[in-house]
Order: sequence, then structure tokens, then C-alpha cells
Amino acid sequence: MSPLQEIILLSNKLPALVLKNINQRIGDWLASGGKENDPYIEQQLRFARRFIDQDKRCD
Repeated sequence: MSPLQEIILLSNKLPALVLKNINQRIGDWLASGGKENDPYIEQQLRFARRFIDQDKRCD
């Protein structure tokens, strides 16, 4: 599974504002010639995972 696919699977666990930010960053990256499997997309996936993990600890 690609990092982008994983982000899509996690999207329902992210607040709309966070998801919008990730979407904008990825969209800009792809528009500038980046690829779906680039490390930058993996970085966005790590951010999403950390956000979800941190949100769970706050509950």
C-alpha cells in the first residue's frame, strides 16, 4: 500500500482542518512534479499518524 493510500484510510480519523492541510501539501507536491511514493508523502503520513496517536493520548 502506498503512503497516499494509507493517508486516505486514516482520513476519517483526522479533523477536517488537518486533512485539508495535508491535502494541500500533497496536491502542491504532486503539481510540482513529485510522485506518490516520494519521501515527502511518507512524511505527511507520519504527521497524520502522530496526530492521531497524540489525539488518542489526550482522550
